Amino acid sequence: MTSYQSLHEGWTVSGGDLVDVPAAVPGCVHTDLLTAGRIDDPYLDENEKKLAWIGRTDWTYATTFSYTPGSVRADLVCEGLDTIAEVSVNGSPVAETANMHRGYRFGVGPLLRDGTNTLQIKFTSAYAYAEAQQQRLGRRPNAYDEPFNFIRKQACNFGWDWGPTLVTAGIWQPIGLHTWSVARLAEVRPQVTVTGGVGRVELRVRLERASDEPVTISASIAGRTAQATVDGVEALLILTVDDPALWWPRGYGDQPLYDLEVVATSASGELDRWSRRVGFRSVRVDTSDDGFVLVVNDVPVFVRGVNWIPDDVFDNRVTRDRLASRFRQAAGANVNYLRIWGGGRYESSAFYELADERGFLVGQDFLFACAAYPEEEPFRSEIEAEARHNVLRLASHPSLVMWTGNNENLWGHEDWGWKPALNGLSWGSTFYYDLLPRIVAEIDPTRPYWPGSPYSGSPDRYPNDPAHGTTHIWDVWNTDDYTKYAAYRPRFVAEFGFQAPPTYSTLRRSISDEPLAPDSPGMAHHQKAADGDKKLQRGLENHLPAPRDFDDWHYLTQLNQARALAFGIEHFRSLRPLCAGTIMWQLNDCWPVTSWAAVDGDGHKKPLWYALRDSYADRLLTLQPRTGAPLEPGGPQTEIEPGAVVPPAGEPALVAVNDSRTPWAFSATVTRRNLDGDVLASAVLGATVAVAGSTTLPLPAGVRTPGDPSVEFILAEIDGHRAWWFFAEDKDIPWPAPDYTATADSTKVTVTARTILRSLTVFPDRLHPTAEADRAAVTLLPGESVTFHIESGVPLDPDALTRRPVLRCVNDVAR
Repeated sequence: MTSYQSLHEGWTVSGGDLVDVPAAVPGCVHTDLLTAGRIDDPYLDENEKKLAWIGRTDWTYATTFSYTPGSVRADLVCEGLDTIAEVSVNGSPVAETANMHRGYRFGVGPLLRDGTNTLQIKFTSAYAYAEAQQQRLGRRPNAYDEPFNFIRKQACNFGWDWGPTLVTAGIWQPIGLHTWSVARLAEVRPQVTVTGGVGRVELRVRLERASDEPVTISASIAGRTAQATVDGVEALLILTVDDPALWWPRGYGDQPLYDLEVVATSASGELDRWSRRVGFRSVRVDTSDDGFVLVVNDVPVFVRGVNWIPDDVFDNRVTRDRLASRFRQAAGANVNYLRIWGGGRYESSAFYELADERGFLVGQDFLFACAAYPEEEPFRSEIEAEARHNVLRLASHPSLVMWTGNNENLWGHEDWGWKPALNGLSWGSTFYYDLLPRIVAEIDPTRPYWPGSPYSGSPDRYPNDPAHGTTHIWDVWNTDDYTKYAAYRPRFVAEFGFQAPPTYSTLRRSISDEPLAPDSPGMAHHQKAADGDKKLQRGLENHLPAPRDFDDWHYLTQLNQARALAFGIEHFRSLRPLCAGTIMWQLNDCWPVTSWAAVDGDGHKKPLWYALRDSYADRLLTLQPRTGAPLEPGGPQTEIEPGAVVPPAGEPALVAVNDSRTPWAFSATVTRRNLDGDVLASAVLGATVAVAGSTTLPLPAGVRTPGDPSVEFILAEIDGHRAWWFFAEDKDIPWPAPDYTATADSTKVTVTARTILRSLTVFPDRLHPTAEADRAAVTLLPGESVTFHIESGVPLDPDALTRRPVLRCVNDVAR
C-alpha cells in the first residue's frame, strides 16, 4: 500500500558555461564541480577566492526516473533543498521553495506518466535572493558584510571568523517518490516523560488521507501496546511503562533506549509505519537565585561542554562514521554536552542518534546568529514552518535537552550599536520571545527553552551579565589576556575561547607556502578572525618566550591556546556551585583554518584537546587564587587595561572538584620547589569531596610564599593528578637548557629528564598525518620520565621522534 523510491541516481547539474556535469544527490554544486575536475579544491591555499562566482550563479539539477501507476497518491518528498528552488516534473511547475532548513512534500501524481519521467530543480543564486530581500526590507546590522540574515540558509556558508565564504546550492538531503493509498502517517509527535517511576508516552498522530476508509493506529513500546480507530485525521494514544530504565548523561549512568513503533492499517492491510528509539528521562533548568543549572532526572549536572559547528562546509561529506569519530574525540576529552551553534544547521538524525547512544547532552540553537533578522513576510511564515518541522523531527531524542532562541542576537541588539542603525526596524525579538517558545511549548513541552545565548533570564536585564543566566566571555580573546578569566565569577559560561593554528600536517596538506610563516599568503588566508594574528601575538608576548622561527611559533601558539582554556575551565569549575557549566568555543572545524577548535579541519587533535581532557576530568585538582572572601557572582570588579596580564586576586589555594559519582577522599602532597626540583617547603592536605562538590584548602604560608618568584613554583600531587602554580610567566623564568635522554620506536617515545622540562610535547603528525600521541604538554622534574604512546598507520622514524621539531619543550625555545 505504500512504497518509497529513492531518486538519487542519474543527476546532472548545469550553470553558467557548464552543462550536464554529473552530480551526486544528496550533495551540492561545489562538490559536484570538484569531483568533475571543474574547480580547484576550495580548502587549499587561496582557491576559495576564485570560487565566489558559484554562489552568484543559478544552477539546474536534472534527472529522469521510471514510474508505474498503481497507488492513489504519489508525492515528491524533498527532505532538504538548498535554497531558492523551482521544482518541475515533466516540464510542469510543482513548487517554489526558499528555506534550506525544512523539508517539503509535493503531490505530483497528476503530472506523472507511465514510464520515463523528468525531474528538474532550478536553484536561483542565494545572493540574488538575499540581496533583493535586503533591498526590499531595509538593511539590518550584521556581524559580517554578507546578507545571510535575509535568507533561510546556513549562515556560515557566507563566511565566518573561522569559515570560508562558499555559498552552496543543491539537493542537500535525500529526495524520493512516495506512493500510497488510503492514508499515511503525516505526523507522529511523541512526548516521553517519567514521573514517580512510571514512564509515559503520549503519541499525537495526524493522518493525511486519500479515502474515508477507517484507519487503525497501533503503537508499542517495551511490551506495552495501544490502539485507536480513526475516522478523521487525528488520534491520541497513551502508553505507560512501569519502572523504565532511565536514560542518563554520560558519566551519570547508562543510556537505555526503547523501540517505539507506530503502524497505520486498514481493511486493505498495512498503510504506513513509523519508528524511533526513545529514552525515559526528565530535564529542566533550575534558574533559582539567578543561576542556570541543568537538572536531569532530578540530578544537577555540571555541564562540561563544547560548541559544535558544521563539521564540513559541504554537508554531504559529513558521514555517520565521521560524526562517530568526533563523538569519540568529545568523549575522550571528558565532554558531556554539545551545543549546536545557531549559525549552522539543525543537526542530522545521525548526529542525534549517536548522541542518544553515547549519552551526550545536546543543546540546539534555532538558526539565528550575530545579526538582526527581519520579521516581515515571507520570513515569519518560513521561520514558523522551519521551527515546527525541526522541533517535531528532533523531539523524540533523549539527548536533546535545550532549545535556544538565537546566538548573540539579544546581546548584539543591546551592546553592538544596533539600535540607531535599526531605527525602529524589526530585528527578531518576537521570534525569540514569542513565536519560538510558543512552538516549543506546543510541540515539545518536555524540554526547556531559553531565549538566547547569552541571556540573563529577563528581557529587562543586560543579556550578557555573568551574574545571571548564561554568559559569553569574548573580551579575553578580543582585547585582554586569558588571565582575565579569573576576574569573572559567572553562573554559566556558554562561549569562551582562544585561537591557535591547526596541526602541522593539516597546514602542510592545505597550504603550499614556501616557506611557511605566520603571515605567508596561505597562512594569512586561513586566518579569518579580525586581527587574529595580532591577538595570537599578544597572547605569546604576555606569557611565552619569543619564537625564533615558524616551528617555534606553531608550537607556542598551540601551547598558549591549551593553557588559556585550561586556565579558564579550571577557574570556572573551581567556583562550583556558583558556576554550573562551561561550553568552550569550539570542538571542531569545518575546513583547515587557524581557529578556536580543539580538533582541526582534518580531524586531528590540537594540544588543546589534551588540555580539555585534563581540565574536564571527573576529578580535578587545581591551584587557584583565593582571598578568603565569599565568592559572589559577577564580572571584573575593576577596570583592567586591555591586554594586560591580570595578577592573581589572592594567594594560591588547593581546590578539589568532584564530578564523579562517588565521594573523593584524598590526601595531597603540596610542595614549593625551585627549578632544580629541590623541595623548599611541603605540606600534606586532605579532605573528602562530596559527589558534585568542591573543596578549597588554604596552603600553609611556607608553601604559598616564594623566596624568589622567578625560579620557584608550587606542585600539588595525588594519585596521578598534578596541579602547578608558577609565580612568574614562562618568558620571565630562566629555564635551563633542556637536558634529557630520549628513546623511541614507532609506537612510543620515552623521555627521562635531567633538568626540568616545561610542557614537553611530541608532534608525530609531522612525520605522518595519521600519527598522534596519547598526551601533550607534560612538565617533568629532574629525574622523572614519561612515555608518549604513539598511534600511527605507518612506521615512523625513531630518531626524528626524539628531536626538534617533533619533540618540543619551552626550554628549547627559551635558550
